[in-house]
Amino acid sequence: MQLTEQNLRALLERFKTGELSEEKILAALKNISLSAVEELGFASIDHQRELRQGFPEVVYGAGKTKEQLLAILRALYEKSEGNLIATRVSLEKYEYVRAELPMMSYDATARMIYLDRDETLERDPARSILIVSAGTSDMPVAEEARLTAHLWGNHVKTCYDCGVAGIHRLLRHLDDIQSANVLIVVAGMEGALASVVGGLTARPVIAVPTSVGYGASFNGLAALLAMLNSCASGVAVVNIDNGFGAGVMASKINSLH
Repeated sequence: MQLTEQNLRALLERFKTGELSEEKILAALKNISLSAVEELGFASIDHQRELRQGFPEVVYGAGKTKEQLLAILRALYEKSEGNLIATRVSLEKYEYVRAELPMMSYDATARMIYLDRDETLERDPARSILIVSAGTSDMPVAEEARLTAHLWGNHVKTCYDCGVAGIHRLLRHLDDIQSANVLIVVAGMEGALASVVGGLTARPVIAVPTSVGYGASFNGLAALLAMLNSCASGVAVVNIDNGFGAGVMASKINSLH
């Protein structure tokens, strides 16, 4: 038995009704704890992640073989109840996985394999996250953040290609910027967009520097440093190209509402 909220509730109900004695429920909990980590030889799958954090373990696909990726996703699919994500996955690896797990979907822009078990669930507009990106070249990172936040159960809106080179494009979305609970700002080049957006809203802003830019951008380092030095209040920064991390952080902030 895996340690899920549903299984724990079932055990507690059986204990309350007298069907399970104290000794038996303790034994059951010990067995659950022992089975929480599944060893695959090349990976240790944390099946308690969903209970602790509300979402199953997420797989980082880069650097894994297609066989390893399939084995990990199969284990998570069989022993979890929530949505599933594998990030930084090529189309070739996805096609290999899909042959065995046809229920999995793929977003080519975000480079993510995912399973949306809540596909028919209508996201609550009160749990709103707005993703703003500077340029079309930033879309892969922005889409990684968008899909991550969506699969975490948020209502997500996007404003793409709204960089400071044509700031009037950004100001058209001022109502969305000021009404969102949390904002994710994705930008490369000089990374100025995060400071501009941070000055337009009272809500928390998560800035994501991207590796987009010419030589002096240093593969995103210039944008990262600019965002870290932002004079706008309430701007936090994740790592270069880390759309996934921004999506998770925004979701956790949003869950407090």
